Amino acid sequence: MKIEEEIRQKKFRNVFQKAILNLMYTSNWLQGKQVDFFKSRDITGQQYNILRILKGQYPKSISATEIKSRMLDRNSDVSRLLDRLENKKLIHKTTCPSDKRAFDVTISEEGLALLKSLEKAEKEMDKLLHLTEEEANQLNELLDKARGGSDA
Repeated sequence: MKIEEEIRQKKFRNVFQKAILNLMYTSNWLQGKQVDFFKSRDITGQQYNILRILKGQYPKSISATEIKSRMLDRNSDVSRLLDRLENKKLIHKTTCPSDKRAFDVTISEEGLALLKSLEKAEKEMDKLLHLTEEEANQLNELLDKARGGSDA
């Protein structure tokens, strides 16, 4: 459905305003889909993001500070999220030997198993945008360019 129909607005100041509003609306729409997807699995999108970061490090550990720097939502309360993941037995936290106030974090076998169980469902999530692979590549290039990261 076109953005004009979704937000019931016929005119925009210009195409740039329309693009920004369209991007914001689509981002919120995708976040809603993700909330629904993860709710039935008893995790949040932020927790999933942390598990994916930890899987990329596996079997090595990583600090909470490094996790935060890699997260999609850098405003997240990483300490709280790690506590919840530890309570669910999806991660292991150990005190950092060089800084007793910090923790080293690794994904647990249960965490790896959860990610494995999500693989098929992740493929369904990939289809949410209704784009071809070429269109998805083009969108990625345009979004990188919009953030000033590419002259594509």
